[in-house]
Amino acid sequence: MSTHVVTNQVPELVDFDAADNPAISEAVHRAGADHMLEDLHRIGRLAGGAEALGWGDLAESHPPELRTHDRYGNRVDEVTYDPAYHHLMRTGIGFGLGGTAWSDPSPTAHFERAVKSSVWGSVDAGHGCPLSMTYGVVPALRANPELAGLYEPLLVSTTYDPGLRAPLSKAGLTAGMSMTEKQGGSDVRANTTTAVVQPDGTYRITGHKWFTSAPMCDVFLVLAQAPGGLSCFFVPRVLPDGSRNTFMLQRLKAKLGNHSNASSEVEYDDTVGWLVGDEGRGVATIIEMVNMTRLDCTLGSATGMRVGVAQAAHHATHRRAFGAALVDQPLMRNVLADLAVESEGATMTALWLAELTDKATAGDTRADALRRISLAVSKYYVCKRAPIHAAEALECLGGNGYVEESRMPRLFRESPLMSIWEGSGNVAALDVLRAMAKQPDTVTVFLDEIDSAAGADRHLDAAADELRRELGDLDAMQYRARRVVGRMAQLLQASLLVRYGHPAVADAFAASRLGNDRGDVFGTLPSGIDTASIIERVTPKTVQDNVRG
Repeated sequence: MSTHVVTNQVPELVDFDAADNPAISEAVHRAGADHMLEDLHRIGRLAGGAEALGWGDLAESHPPELRTHDRYGNRVDEVTYDPAYHHLMRTGIGFGLGGTAWSDPSPTAHFERAVKSSVWGSVDAGHGCPLSMTYGVVPALRANPELAGLYEPLLVSTTYDPGLRAPLSKAGLTAGMSMTEKQGGSDVRANTTTAVVQPDGTYRITGHKWFTSAPMCDVFLVLAQAPGGLSCFFVPRVLPDGSRNTFMLQRLKAKLGNHSNASSEVEYDDTVGWLVGDEGRGVATIIEMVNMTRLDCTLGSATGMRVGVAQAAHHATHRRAFGAALVDQPLMRNVLADLAVESEGATMTALWLAELTDKATAGDTRADALRRISLAVSKYYVCKRAPIHAAEALECLGGNGYVEESRMPRLFRESPLMSIWEGSGNVAALDVLRAMAKQPDTVTVFLDEIDSAAGADRHLDAAADELRRELGDLDAMQYRARRVVGRMAQLLQASLLVRYGHPAVADAFAASRLGNDRGDVFGTLPSGIDTASIIERVTPKTVQDNVRG
């Protein structure tokens, strides 16, 4: 008799459409972007297929390697990647997930990119970093029209062209950002890297950067102290004449997660750069890039939540314990539904922010003000919720979720990153307070947006009144920032869900997040929630499931 009989094991979640999710399709319809559905589902089927998932696995398990010198002792400062990483990048760039939205005349171009990024991002989080920075660099670079005229056509290209060559000789470019230093971190005004102007109008940059992500990119925006103060500079890895710019990679960071993507320390030594914007306006210039990458941080956390709850629901559907499928057991249904509610609120908000981006870039001043505060609010909260969500989703798989083959440990390792990148939790919360103080109209439009759902849910109405009292109490506001900003985020999500979401999801969110009829962990939703409808929305349908169905 065989002692090794495999029964009651869950089939791998593969051969499904990652775009086949009601929260995504409803957002597409709401944004008036139904024309993209065919293309989106093509991306979704690829993202849910064995080949692309395999690329993600290989890129994760074979991290990039630093090669500082060639065999003869010459500095080369190159980062080598597994071929799978290049497959991911080529595909993502080809889908227009780099800077392409800035050249797309569609009124929903930024929304379409966000949706595609969210679907494709489920394969691998790491390569999303250079895609995001390439997207974000375009509006910042426009502060120097001459540079933008030269390089923007290549930053919006759908051609992935790796390798260090003169930028203008390539078919497409990727961009990075080099801001923080070891003594300051998020306090970039403490930077000591210097920039000295030259007779030809270029600058020579000298200093050390503690964190520069995706150092294999072609061009970078760099902050340095010029005579007029902290300024922003355009720094190519290779100069226009084909010679290497001084861009010495000291080491790659050994990170908790994000293994497929390289993060590095960089030494600049008389490195050539071109001023972007005015001297002394470095933060104001580069913030145009940061705002775009903050949007992608919010999208990334929402994507991780959707991946986690999909894996959990898939497992619970196929796994039996104590005489019944896990998905049919009341306590597991509470956990799954709670995870799903969190995921839907995050996804709806992130895609709504992308809609606002389209409106703001088209000149809508209200959308611009609303996006200013809502992005900071959501970046803080959605990214903060990702780790606890990933941990609970992992636990739904039991011991199988703790082994690498499940991909859940990878999801968990990725989950804290978005809250750290582009301003940690405190930085994001304080940015909300800054917006309130310097642009009080942002508070007005934010509260008006919440009030758009007034009268639809008693929990929402009561919480909105409470928030107004909180905002009116300026005593120790910085001390209370996390509490206030977190509540703002919950109210925004609830308002959006009540207006545009599935009634069961909206009711569950408002009752548990605003009514406080819940515990302090997932799986503590109040009684009376339509868990069946909520779980159905997040359960992926594989080819095998469709055949059985």
